[in-house]
Amino acid sequence: MTKVFEKPKALCDVPLHYCPGCTHGIIHRLVAEAIDELDILGKTVGVASVGCSVFSYNYFECDMQQAAHGRAPAVATGIKRVHPGNVVFTYQGDGDLAAIGTAEMVHAAARGEKITVIFVNNAIYGMTGGQMAPTTLLGQVTQTSPYGRNAENQGYPIKVCEMLSTLEGSAYIARVSVDSVKNIRNAKKAIKKAFETQIEGKGFSLVEVLSTCPTNWGLSPVESLDWLRANMMPFYPLGIYKEK
Repeated sequence: MTKVFEKPKALCDVPLHYCPGCTHGIIHRLVAEAIDELDILGKTVGVASVGCSVFSYNYFECDMQQAAHGRAPAVATGIKRVHPGNVVFTYQGDGDLAAIGTAEMVHAAARGEKITVIFVNNAIYGMTGGQMAPTTLLGQVTQTSPYGRNAENQGYPIKVCEMLSTLEGSAYIARVSVDSVKNIRNAKKAIKKAFETQIEGKGFSLVEVLSTCPTNWGLSPVESLDWLRANMMPFYPLGIYKEK
C-alpha cells in the first residue's frame, strides 16, 4: 500500500499538550515538514520561548534550547554566531515576542541576524490565563481588558510584520494563517521560504502565523476560526511584507 501521509521525521511521536482547537499543532507540523523537505534536520537548532509553546522542545527531533521569557532571538543569535553553519529558528507567541521580547526581536532584525522566527499571534496571553497582549485587538475583551481594549487607555495593537519590514536587516517577512487548507498550504510555503532565506545568508526572516485560542477567547474551535477570519484577518492582513 502506498503511504500518502505520514508524520514528519522532524516531529516527535508524542501527544501535544495544547488545548482542543489550538492551532499550535498545525504550525509545529508545518515547521517540521519544511525541515524535512530542506533536509536540514541534522543541523537545525530550535529555541523555545516562554508561553503556551514553552514545551515545544518536546516536539521537535532537532536540538532545542530553552530561552528566558522574550529572549529567544538573543539566544538564537548566540547559537547562530557560534555555529554559523547551523539553521537556527525560534518559536514564539505574541506575548513573548511582542511584549517582553520586543527589544530582542527588533534589534535582531535590525542587525540582520541570520535566524528564522516563527511568530504565533493569537491576540492574547494564553498560558497565563487570557490577559491582554500587545496584539489584542481594539474592543477585544480579555481578563485585563474586561470592557474591551481601549486605544486611549491601553494603546493600539502592534503590527509586527509592518514594523519589521521597515528595517534594513530584515530579509523575509510574511504573515500567514492556518484557518483553512488553502491558508495552511500558503503558511507552509512561507515557513519553508523563511528557512531558505536563512540558508542563503540573506538576513533575518520572520513568519507571523495568525492562530486561535479557543480556551481564552471563550469560543468553540469552529467559532474561533470564524472569529479569526472576521476580526484578526482584516486588522492583520495576510501576505509577504518584505522579500530580498
